[in-house]
This record gives sequence, C-alpha cells and structure tokens, in this order.
Amino acid sequence: MKRTNLSLRWLEVFQLVAKSGSVRKVASDTGLSVSTVSHHLRSLEENLGVSLLDHSRRPMVVTPAGAIFLRYVTEGLHLIRRGETELTSGNLEEVRELRLGIVDDFDSEVAPELAQFLAQAMPKCTFKHHTRPSHEIIQLLLEHKLDVGVATRPVNDVPELQEYPLLRDPLVLAVPASSTVTPEDFLAGGSGLPFLRYSRNQIIGNLIEAHLRRIKAVLPNRFELESNQSIFGMIAEGSGWAVTTPGSYVRAKRFHDRVALRQFPGKGFVRTLSLFTTEVYPQSMAEIIAGTMRRLITRHFVEPVTREFAWLSTDFRPLSKAEQKD
Repeated sequence: MKRTNLSLRWLEVFQLVAKSGSVRKVASDTGLSVSTVSHHLRSLEENLGVSLLDHSRRPMVVTPAGAIFLRYVTEGLHLIRRGETELTSGNLEEVRELRLGIVDDFDSEVAPELAQFLAQAMPKCTFKHHTRPSHEIIQLLLEHKLDVGVATRPVNDVPELQEYPLLRDPLVLAVPASSTVTPEDFLAGGSGLPFLRYSRNQIIGNLIEAHLRRIKAVLPNRFELESNQSIFGMIAEGSGWAVTTPGSYVRAKRFHDRVALRQFPGKGFVRTLSLFTTEVYPQSMAEIIAGTMRRLITRHFVEPVTREFAWLSTDFRPLSKAEQKD
C-alpha cells in the first residue's frame, strides 16, 4: 500500500475548516493567509487522492470520505496534543507556557497572588493572562486558545471541558444600607426602587433570570447593566437594588459602607465558580492551580464576607474537588 507524507499542519487546518466551513475564518483565527490555508487543504487532498470537502458549497461541508477521515484526524490530534501537553506541563519547573483566563470577579484580589505563585513555581514559563467575562473564557477554552480558565459554570454542561469547582456563591439581594424594606417586598416590586439587572449577555445575568422565572418574580426591565461596579454604585446612591452574589459584592469594596446584603427569601439558588481545562491539560497541574485558587478565594472572599454577614457562613464557601454539582 502506498504511504503518504501527511503534514500535521495540513491535518490541523482540515479539522478547523471542517468545523467552521470557511477558509477565510480559519485564516483569520490562525493568522495564516487565505491562500496558505487553501494550499494546505489542496496538498492534503492531493496526497490522499480523495476529496475531503465540497468546495462548491458555502459554507463548505465534508464529503462522506471527509467525514470518515475527520473522525480519525480528531482522535489522532487529541492524542498528540495530550502527549505534548503532558510532556511539557507534567513538571512545574519545566512548564514553558500557560495561557490562563480569569473572570473579572477575581482579577483585582486573587489573580495577582496567583500569578506570583505560578511565576515562582514555574521559573521557565511564559504566561499569557486574560481577563474576560465567563462566557468568553468558556469559548476560548473550547477553541483551544486557553489552557486553563476560571469562570462561572454555564447554565448548560460543557462536556468537552474538565471542571474543578472552586466557590459556592449563592444569590442574595443587594440593597441600600439604610433600607428597611423586607427582601420579600423587594421581590414583589414593593420597594419603590428600580430593579437593576445584570446583562443577559453574561452567564450571571442568565442564572439570575432563570431563577426569577422559577419563583415567578416579575420585575420591570428598566435597567440592564454589564458593569458590576455600576450596579453597586447605583445601589450605594439609593437608586436601585439588585439580585447578586457575595462574590460580586467583594469586587465593589468602595461601596460596602452604603450597601447591605439580604438573604434571598424562600428557595435560593447558587452560582458556582470553577476552574476549567481542556481535556488534554494534565490533571495534576489543574489540581495544583485549583488548590491555590481555593486558598486565595478563602482568604480574600469567604473570610471577609462571612465576618460581616455571619448568615452566609454555610452557603458562601470554597468547594473541594470531591464535591459534586449542587
């Protein structure tokens, strides 16, 4: 049987084009030119003597032969990446690169100390640190543009990623410190203050909206904001109230003297913040990073908040790696 000399780059490009259906998108994502991507595809098909993609369709689709080949390419590249990652990341002192994404909840308090720890533990490592909203971190992990990401657990499971739970972050009400209105009256719309929504483009916004629907709480949609600081700033000025979490409260330190947290009435709901990795990332490395994150979260988030609001001590806490989903 005649053997072909297949380039790993050809296989990677074929996998990407098969997924997106667009040479132009793959060129944009990889930094290659359109002509280079097309050349890689032609070279692969010519070496195999088989059409793998229907080039006449937009977006392109795999041919029956391409679908068979893609299955083996996907499995093969997965094993190669896993082997490469374990070889280069299995020993902390030998790690050469870490692409880390952290949700902005942890950017000011936890991220600097985590970076300091990792820099000492990985003296040969080049770090690429990204601060993004949770939904963007999850997407970057799925696109293999990050190795490790810390984000809010999405509403729907992401089976392609490995998860290491970090923090149990329950829903609470944030209200002006001077308010005497009960939590029940706030949820019933009887406070006289507008409800400040988190943007539904964010995972936290979707989680809150889903729970409000479950308890049949109907609140006017006058304010919808992406900025946690803006929400807490308006609450501090007595211009509204919000459903939020203790973790979000920690980020708004400048407003703590004018904002109070109240227990969510009735059946509550919990946001889970977790560390996520791709399937090829070594478990031993992920557990070291997750363990460090839990210690930093306890020191900077859990302990200060539970000292101020003792009623949160049971619900607002770090999660061990053995704990299952709530």
